[in-house]
This record gives sequence, structure tokens and C-alpha cells, in this order.
Amino acid sequence: MKNLFDHFNLAGTDLKNHIVMAPLTRARAPRDIADERTALYYTQRATAGLIVSEGTPISREGQGYLFNPGIFSAEQIAGWRLTTNSVHSVGGRIFAQLWHVGRVSHPSIQQDGKVPVSATSKRAEKAKAFGYNENGQPGLVTPPAPRSLATSEIKRIVEDFAQAAENAIQAGFDGVEIHGANGYLFEQFMNPLVNDRDDLYSAENLENRLRFTLEVIDAVTARIGANRVGIRISPYGKLFDMPHYPEIDSTYTELCLEVGERKLAYVHVMNQAGYSRLDNAMEPEAESGFNRLLREMKPLLQETALILAGGMTRERAEQMIADDIIDLVAFGAPFISNPDLVARLSNGWPLSPADPNTFYGGGAEGYIDYAPYTAR
Repeated sequence: MKNLFDHFNLAGTDLKNHIVMAPLTRARAPRDIADERTALYYTQRATAGLIVSEGTPISREGQGYLFNPGIFSAEQIAGWRLTTNSVHSVGGRIFAQLWHVGRVSHPSIQQDGKVPVSATSKRAEKAKAFGYNENGQPGLVTPPAPRSLATSEIKRIVEDFAQAAENAIQAGFDGVEIHGANGYLFEQFMNPLVNDRDDLYSAENLENRLRFTLEVIDAVTARIGANRVGIRISPYGKLFDMPHYPEIDSTYTELCLEVGERKLAYVHVMNQAGYSRLDNAMEPEAESGFNRLLREMKPLLQETALILAGGMTRERAEQMIADDIIDLVAFGAPFISNPDLVARLSNGWPLSPADPNTFYGGGAEGYIDYAPYTAR
């Protein structure tokens, strides 16, 4: 029987266990550059088999939240190199999550106050970005209607992803994860109820809706190799005004087929039913659909590993790995307050609760001050 704490070969990268630290936005980079605190935070958690970094914007245009370290400037590359060197010094592995939020942004964050761009000109209802309010203070702001990208502009964004992947390798990351989940730019192309284009990237058929995603995957793998590339997806998610549509299953099974043929390192699936704190949580019908789809994914992926995140426990993870439904398990919030989460899971030690008030922004409190387990 496969053991959660055994080594795992991730497309040639040796992981010391089957546990992944999921990407977690922490908004702790005042200059949008990873610093010494960032390095300490990730190094404290480097007993995970794999760390996936917080979302790191590929460009100023791709940013939707203040204080997140990007990967598009020389200073940002140097900042991340401190983190990767530190993680590697204790035997850890770390991928950078490459991020473009699309329409979930605000002019106060964009260069020269430009309107955010997307696959569509439809506004994300009820969504919030984190930018500067009317008083010039950081805070939650409402994204405006975006500007729909011209067909000729899309190649530029594809190149931005490829360059960001190259930058990540230069910064010392072991690979990259394309952020195709949570209602951001990729889903804005894939969802036919959001995508209102009339060009090669339109919602007219599945090939067109997946075209942007596959072009990015191909450009990134051409630049750094398929064995260094993963993608995160969130089927049946509804974050940031992503309505459900009849073709969800066919969209993601086709995407998995394409990913498997390209032999990417992994597909990282986010189960939003497991995240009770998220808005627009899954209805029971959607959760049933998600679970059915999840079981169909792994055979399609061939040699590509499957990671699952969302409300996971050691017991559930071990059963799903034993049943060959998934290969690796990702934990998010538990890693915030348990830097030694792997040891706690292995030894059956209790988990420390996290303080949601310190999830985003601030200083050391709730970031690098959580203590490892000590027997009382």
C-alpha cells in the first residue's frame, strides 16, 4: 500500500513525501518583492514534499491584489532567489504559481490606471480586488467592467507566461504551476457563459475555449520543459462570478487529455466544496459532479500526477491514494498555523488553529510566528 510519507517521483523531481503545500495568498510583500520574511515562511514549511508558492503575478497587468510578490522584474527574481535557496538548503522543493487575474483587478493597481483586461467585457459581479480606494488607502475595491483583449494581444500574454516561467527557473524554482483556477483569466476564456468573443478564442466550440490555455501550456513547456510544469484547475467552482455551464465535464476531461499527452508534471485540482470560507460554496449537486469528474481524471492523465486540495485529512488522503484516485494531497490553511504539518500528520499530533484575522497583510504575526508542536 502506498504510504503518504514515502518518496514520490514527480516527473523526475524527487519529493520526500506525498504532501503538497497549496498556494496561499498572504499579502506580506509591501514592495511586491519576496523578502527575508518570505524566505523564512516557506523554509519553515519545507518538510512538505512540494511547496507551491503563493500566486505570483506574471506582469503588472496580471496583478489583482496589492502586496503579492511578482516574477516579472529583476528585483522580484532576486527576491524569490533568496526563498528558493533557503528552501533548497533544507531539502525542500518549490514551484512558483504563475498568475494573471484577468478582470478581477482594478485601475488603481494597473499601470497608468488602465482598465483590467479579460477574455470578455463582462464585469465580475460581487468580486473584489485589493487595491487603493478613493482615499488612496489599501482596501477592497470593486473591479470595473474589463476591456476585452484584441485577438492580436493574446500572443503577448502567452509570451508573458513563458517569460515568467523562465524567470522562475532563473530565480531557482524547481518548476511552475499555471494558475488556471478560481475564476481568473484562464476560466474567463474557458467558461462559455463568460466568454463572449467572436474570434479563434470564442466560446463557439471547445477547441476555441481551450485554445488560450493550451497555447500558454505549450509556450511554457517549450521554454522550461514539460516535466517542470503543472496546472491548477477548479472544476465546478463559482468564485468571482463563474456560473456553472453544461459543458463542465467535457471541458475538463478534454483539458486533462491534452495535459496527459503533453506529459506535464501534474494537474492540481482545487475542490471548492472543501473550502467552507469561500463565497459561492458548492451546492450538493455540484459536489456530486465534481467527485464524479475527479474519478475520471486520473486515467486520462497517463504519466501526469494528480494533486487534490480542499478540506483534506490524512485519512481521506491515504484512502484516495490507495484507491488510485489521486497521487498527492495538498493542504492549504493547515500549513499556515502548522509549519511542521508533515510531522504532526505523521505522528498524530494535534493541529494548531489558524487566526483568520492574520491571513492577509500585516507583519510577522500570524505569518512566521507559529510554533512547531511540543509535547506538554
